Amino acid sequence: MQDRYLYLARHGEATPDEGELTDAGRRQAQLLGERLRGVPLAAVHHGPLPRAVHTARLVGEQVPAVPLRESEAAGDYVPYIPEAEELPGDFADVLSARFASVTAEQRARDAGLARRAIEEFTGPAAHGDGPRHELVVTHAFLIAWLVRAAMEAPLWRWTGLNHANGALTVIRYSPARPAAVLVYNDMSHLPDDLRWTGFPAQLRTPC
Repeated sequence: MQDRYLYLARHGEATPDEGELTDAGRRQAQLLGERLRGVPLAAVHHGPLPRAVHTARLVGEQVPAVPLRESEAAGDYVPYIPEAEELPGDFADVLSARFASVTAEQRARDAGLARRAIEEFTGPAAHGDGPRHELVVTHAFLIAWLVRAAMEAPLWRWTGLNHANGALTVIRYSPARPAAVLVYNDMSHLPDDLRWTGFPAQLRTPC
């Protein structure tokens, strides 16, 4: 077993119809790729939706020898919807309204994808002569879910995490050690005018 370094990036800013990236989103993806150019990535995984596909391709132009791999488990879905009794105070009403439109069929499908994401992307690498480095270009919900899992937090706790477009999170999985979140929502590779897109305005910080 070897260490695995999992790099998680939310896709670049998308157009209102989410069919492609904005100019800002394309630049975010390019800069993300430039930042990762020196990382010995074994693969770039990405979800099937256009905004993730386009982001991964732009990142791939900066790391041209790294294979791009589409995965449904890296897609945009709701990984877990908690029951009211799991939640603190009035938060139950907020979340119930937020996810009211999710059908039972969707819940079952999404829960299956969330399990697949844990199986495919997390834990120490089974093979190799050294640490394995992988990038997953995905969506805010899945990044929150994987961070929650790494921290062994309650299942509902993913709902309190946010991630900006083009930002980077890194988790290390080591044999016989707890997972470690090394970097979270880092935008240091982006200029000021490309930071914080896709992030709730009331939670942004000036630095």
